[in-house]
Amino acid sequence: MEPAVSLAVCALLFLLWVRVKGLEFVLIHQRWVFVCLFLLPLSLIFDIYYYVRAWVVFKLSSAPRLHEQRVRDIQKQVREWKEQGSKTFMCTGRPGWLTVSLRVGKYKKTHKNIMINLMDILEVDTKKQIVRVEPLVTMGQVTALLTSIGWTLPVLPELDDLTVGGLIMGTGIESSSHKYGLFQHICTAYELVLADGSFVHCTPLENSDLFYAVPWSCGTLGFLVAAEIRIIPAKKYIKLRFEPVCGLEAICDKFTRESQRQENHFVEGLLYSLEEAVIMTGVMTDEAEPGKLNSIGNYYKPWFFKHVENYLKTNREGLEYIPLRHYYHRHTRSIFWELQDIIPFGNNPIFRYLFGWMVPPKISLLKLTQGETLRKLYEQHHVVQDMLVPMKCLPRALHTFHSDIHVYPIWLCPFILPSQPGLVHPKGDEAELYVDIGAYGEPRVKHFEARSCMRQLEKFVRSVHGFQMLYADCYMDREEFWEMFDGSLYHRLRKQLGCQDAFPEVYDKICKAARH
Repeated sequence: MEPAVSLAVCALLFLLWVRVKGLEFVLIHQRWVFVCLFLLPLSLIFDIYYYVRAWVVFKLSSAPRLHEQRVRDIQKQVREWKEQGSKTFMCTGRPGWLTVSLRVGKYKKTHKNIMINLMDILEVDTKKQIVRVEPLVTMGQVTALLTSIGWTLPVLPELDDLTVGGLIMGTGIESSSHKYGLFQHICTAYELVLADGSFVHCTPLENSDLFYAVPWSCGTLGFLVAAEIRIIPAKKYIKLRFEPVCGLEAICDKFTRESQRQENHFVEGLLYSLEEAVIMTGVMTDEAEPGKLNSIGNYYKPWFFKHVENYLKTNREGLEYIPLRHYYHRHTRSIFWELQDIIPFGNNPIFRYLFGWMVPPKISLLKLTQGETLRKLYEQHHVVQDMLVPMKCLPRALHTFHSDIHVYPIWLCPFILPSQPGLVHPKGDEAELYVDIGAYGEPRVKHFEARSCMRQLEKFVRSVHGFQMLYADCYMDREEFWEMFDGSLYHRLRKQLGCQDAFPEVYDKICKAARH
């Protein structure tokens, strides 16, 4: 009884403190208290519920039977919207706070919400090497199932809560993308409900224009109801090499060379300053050398980016064997390095051993409880951006990031961008090697002003024929946006499929200048 009594007393004292200070003060200035006492346990309950639900549904094979019925229900909702006069745009009924994006879209309150309850893995076909999934299936679900039967996705984006629909309608990337491209490039088919309520199946050969236009369209061409994605055989471990590199020129040369080597299954860089980085290369293997196995996903282990930094501080190379699923979600526990701003002592060994099994808090719950004041503070004093630029422009890009926002660490992830129709493709007619530069944290540049600094960075990215990931805050005007993205196929299909009265244009849905 004593632990329960102590916990009750602590909870009572916390509530009294909140009463005295005010809830807003606690949420802004002592956010870790609220996160540790409430959001971590609640996140754990969410995870357990969704894991058990996914396991039961897959074992009972109920999802394929229910899928067609659910799709018909979506079609019915769209047709009812049309019969009622198509007075407002449509959007998915999923609450905005449930998305991983930190952007808070207000259109959910003004648009017609179409309820889409599609969150199951429908089929794994190992002969065709395809997994068929519904759009709300998460990367955590996918890895839990596929690795248990010896398969994996060629590109498996990092965070557990990223959904297939978000990765297709937005974009997704991983350290294997230098071989396979972005998440959209491992998809072989999409199934959608269109603006008139009709159902369409599209592949590179069937309804190919729509197939290539869907990625990056943010749900403005139709409602995604299923996708087919390539799978490949998995192995038990990733043999991961760590190499610290100093000097910007040496960093860029090393990173470019490793990204061009197809024998590397995985390539990633963590830049800790403009002149210091650790480049990591990995290959899948079924065997691990004795004494070199590192299960980095265990809750008591140091956060991965801190573990990597030790190689830089000690100026030594390293070789480790990491269990496959641990590697895929290596940045999940610390939300890359964002969690250190929320729980400053989160990487402390005592905290990890006692409470690390509850980490991380769900991003969706962090969004739900942040409040308007904290949201505005984050918007003005925090950066979460991924910019995709040609690899040949990497040195200039890193200098620009350094001078415009000065955020470290920076995530470097290479990817091959095929020359295909759609919103995003290389400038020429051939595939080109690009790099994702991910900046997450508090800018340390003097007199940082979010709008002006980000517009300056966006201008540079446009000048090198790069792209901004659309989950993040975007400050471009309409003309600048369509200078960055190729809207020719997209606009033609919107007119052809009757989308102009059914869905907002992608710019109006995601850009700050257009949102209300």
